Amino acid sequence: MIKRTQHAVRVFAPATVANVAVGYDILGFAIEKPGDEVRVRFGKEPGLTIKSIHGTTKSLPRDPEKNTATKGALALLKHLGEEDTPIEMEIYKKMPFGSGMGSSAASAAAGVLAINELLGQPLEKRALAEFAVIGESAADGAIHGDNVIPSLVGGMVLIRDNATFDFLKLPAPRGLSVFVIYPEIEILTKDARAVLGDEVSLSKMIAQTGNIASFVASLYKSDLDLMKRSLTDHIIEPQRAQLIPHFYELQSMALKEGAMNYTISGAGPSMFGFAQNTLVAENASAAIVSYLAKHNINAHPYISQINTTGAYKM
Repeated sequence: MIKRTQHAVRVFAPATVANVAVGYDILGFAIEKPGDEVRVRFGKEPGLTIKSIHGTTKSLPRDPEKNTATKGALALLKHLGEEDTPIEMEIYKKMPFGSGMGSSAASAAAGVLAINELLGQPLEKRALAEFAVIGESAADGAIHGDNVIPSLVGGMVLIRDNATFDFLKLPAPRGLSVFVIYPEIEILTKDARAVLGDEVSLSKMIAQTGNIASFVASLYKSDLDLMKRSLTDHIIEPQRAQLIPHFYELQSMALKEGAMNYTISGAGPSMFGFAQNTLVAENASAAIVSYLAKHNINAHPYISQINTTGAYKM
């Protein structure tokens, strides 16, 4: 039975960086901002309904089965035997679509956490991951947790197996800064996936496997020098770099400013880098934004620590 301890709930879920250079579809982490907000309250009509959508001119589905914020929430309600409980949801989109920062994932994470909070926390946060992944699948039909699970639980997340929602939250070194640059260009996820080949050479597989293993080790050891050596993407970045104007010039610029790496966030067009301190992150961001402006591309920088909290009740 649900616990009507509160009539309404507000939840924020943060943006994320997926792939993290060497972990295509299996690594992701949350940043502090931007993010999406979801509000839910008990209503009058049976079932979950979308009352309103704010903050976007894009036409988003009002059918709860087709919206990322509600699809996972519906699955959660069914799991709890509360699918007929009258609940209204308001969605506040506060991040750009198709940015490579997990906008759909943030809405999905916020939706399931909001329902769980409204019903008195019948499930632990970790147990909501399955439903959040289902929610994000409304965006592209794919089942992958490298955006939505970090948005939900926070931190750096390793997805051992997407099919079974088996994941591990990895330690985040203290003092590590992240800078994310979102250029106002459009890259469709389907196009970003279409450029990827089906085969990888043995030599590249060995190099990438070595890098992801040493990257995970660097997190446990808080060894930023090892992390820096581990962040070369031998597989995905070389295929997708063509989709982002001036990518290699920007990468060179970030490294010159002292960044540990600079590569594509998710499917792009956003890009990200790690830095040993906020000064390096700020200098690299300023140089890249200035360069893009000279080429008539408006860009938005976000500087953050790794967000270890994830989605939360406001």
